[in-house]
Amino acid sequence: MADGNTLPIAQKTASDEIECLGALERQARWLASWMIHHANHLRRKRDGLKVGGHLASCSSATTLMTALYFGVLRAEDRVAVKPHASPVLHAIEYIEGRQTREQLENFRAIGGAQSYPSRTKDAIDIDFSTGSVGLGVGVTVFASLVQDYLFMKGLAPEGSRPGRMIALVGDAELDEGNIYEALLEGWKHDIRNVWWIIDYNRQSLDAVVQDRLEGRITSLFESMGWQVVTLKYGKRLEAAFAEPDGQALRQWIDNCPNALYSALTYKGGAGWREALTRDIGHLPGIAALLARHDDPALAQLMTNLGGHDLEGILDAFRSIDHDRPVVFIAYTVKGYGLPIAGHKDNHAGLLSPDQMEAFKASLGIADGHEWDVFSCSPDQADRLRAFVAEAGPSRRRPYQEMPPAIAVPASLSIDVADSISTQESFGRILAELARGDGDLARAIVTTSPDVTVSTNLGGWVNRRGLFDRAQRPDVFRDLHVVSTQKWAMSPSGQHIELGIAENNLFLLLAALGLAAPLFGTRLLPVGTLYDPFIARGLDALNYACYQDARFMLVGTPSGISLAPEGGAHQSISTPLIGMGQPGLIYFEPAYADELAAIMRWGFEHMQKPDGCSVYLRLSTRALTQIKREMTAALMRDVIEGAYWVVPPGQDCQLVLAYCGVMAPEAKEAFETVREEIPGAGLLAVTSPDRLHSQWQISRLLGSPGRSHAERLFEAVPRGAALITVLDGHPAALSWMASIGGFSSRALGVDRFGQSGDIPDLYRAYGIDTGAIIEACAVALRDRAGR
Repeated sequence: MADGNTLPIAQKTASDEIECLGALERQARWLASWMIHHANHLRRKRDGLKVGGHLASCSSATTLMTALYFGVLRAEDRVAVKPHASPVLHAIEYIEGRQTREQLENFRAIGGAQSYPSRTKDAIDIDFSTGSVGLGVGVTVFASLVQDYLFMKGLAPEGSRPGRMIALVGDAELDEGNIYEALLEGWKHDIRNVWWIIDYNRQSLDAVVQDRLEGRITSLFESMGWQVVTLKYGKRLEAAFAEPDGQALRQWIDNCPNALYSALTYKGGAGWREALTRDIGHLPGIAALLARHDDPALAQLMTNLGGHDLEGILDAFRSIDHDRPVVFIAYTVKGYGLPIAGHKDNHAGLLSPDQMEAFKASLGIADGHEWDVFSCSPDQADRLRAFVAEAGPSRRRPYQEMPPAIAVPASLSIDVADSISTQESFGRILAELARGDGDLARAIVTTSPDVTVSTNLGGWVNRRGLFDRAQRPDVFRDLHVVSTQKWAMSPSGQHIELGIAENNLFLLLAALGLAAPLFGTRLLPVGTLYDPFIARGLDALNYACYQDARFMLVGTPSGISLAPEGGAHQSISTPLIGMGQPGLIYFEPAYADELAAIMRWGFEHMQKPDGCSVYLRLSTRALTQIKREMTAALMRDVIEGAYWVVPPGQDCQLVLAYCGVMAPEAKEAFETVREEIPGAGLLAVTSPDRLHSQWQISRLLGSPGRSHAERLFEAVPRGAALITVLDGHPAALSWMASIGGFSSRALGVDRFGQSGDIPDLYRAYGIDTGAIIEACAVALRDRAGR
């Protein structure tokens, strides 16, 4: 237990407050423990599986959470609670009257309190979902950045003030790399109003944390400009250190390896007495200290760490009088107050029925009153209820009324060239929006991980500028160095430039996409990245969608159509990621007018109560554009997921379906095939995801009416040949054979890409015109042979 920048414990808080907080701490620890015990031992389990609940991790965080929720939080603060402390959060909400007993009784069951805090599944209001370790910590950095963005532009609701973005962090979470990516990005953007409170219990799932780690943590945070406050010892230990030979006791604890400290904690007073007597018991002051403490008292003294001392915690929290980021390193005991405290196997440990009965008796809880809100202190119920009522209103709820939707025009204008890619079309659509100053343009905020120019955001940024806390000149422009980029940096900018870390992109999109419920202001975030590198940030993307954050994700360039770039820059599985990711709708248009219609719909859909985020898979391959009117019917079909380029004729024997940039090859092959099969149909698929999900709902879940896919194929006889092709994994379209029991061939890319030009690559991967024609012939032969 290496020493650090330790904050001395001072007695500054009123004794009445400390007494009430102490009672609430015991109550929260009990309710969390009983909730877990009830779920594992008392509730009927039909599958025989252990329910779990991380009892030891809850108990180490209870003091910190009690001080935070009942003594420090303000209306504007937002909190990400460490995943394993979920039962403590539910217990606190129950004490405050915002959680029901039924929810607690159904902990980790359908409709009950969730395993980990969840914005979308918990009945109580949660600021940030947690569960994927480390991401709930990192998102507070980007929530701070979003808050700065809103306040510096005057977009925050009138009368509001900046809050603190607070993360309660398990020390093992600090092993997650995304935390350090977020830290560095936070330093770049000079973030403010961020608190990280580290529950430093020095135990993880499989091991005891390495000795002297706290020193490395301190150095790292200080190098990033954070204030580090270490809460190591409680007031009882501080008092013991002030006695004769007390400094020897301090040094002994400081030098005590984490593993030994944990083991002695589990062994209790007798274990402490034996070790202290052996090592420093010859000192008169230590001998006297041991003599006047029986074993239970000695165990309490030796585990009196800063993270379990309410006075010290409150003093530390209330001493912060600035908006710089702060990290509190609070030494705690894993399993504090429980029979499993300190044991190296306690991470998933539970109390036996006998242990729970003893624990209940030690708290004076009467049988049948286990769920009482103040069961640990029934004689103090009125006093505690009044205390909670006084402290409770300061704890804000997220905005209950969402701000009004931002109007989206009936169409998005675009200057379309005769030949243009969807990536360039995207850039032109945004650049055109940037010319105006309507509500839509003001609500859009773009971001990208160091690929702003190469994903065609340059035109937007040239007109709307880069966001920065300070006004920073464009040195190249000031020195008359010619550049196509005119990137002024100021608080008025609407593009947030990130370093090349995809986790940070998705965490920022999560925070931007939650601006309405968290801060009361609606934003329309647009984030771009190279399509194959979605996989590098997939955990954070899933995290953002799980929270129901709303944003538009643009993955470009995609597929082997990227050609000479080759290798890992060519995406393969992203269509399947788009289809499989809940809370995200995947589109892959071929033409500029389709993209404009999808983006217009997307900006609207992102704002709907039952809406979600939108993913556009775009390409750098330029296609000759179709001269046509985007009618209401065509627009509807584009949004629904597919439309007929050539409808099937009578006695249709074959349908050729393509997605995205495969349009030219599909059309050329179709013209050849139609000479032999005049009734063939050509289908353009703009969203395999939307087409599939609606078909699933209609056919498998018994939804009334037919899906768009079924309506499209109603004129196609069952058993006809179906050929699908896209520059991505063939499984994204192969499912379509099930719509009508078709004889199918699915063409696509399921191997790593390589360098080459488009004709060579398409031929090598079997998606060129010739391969499509051959697939049609094979499917027809199979059909004939049935």
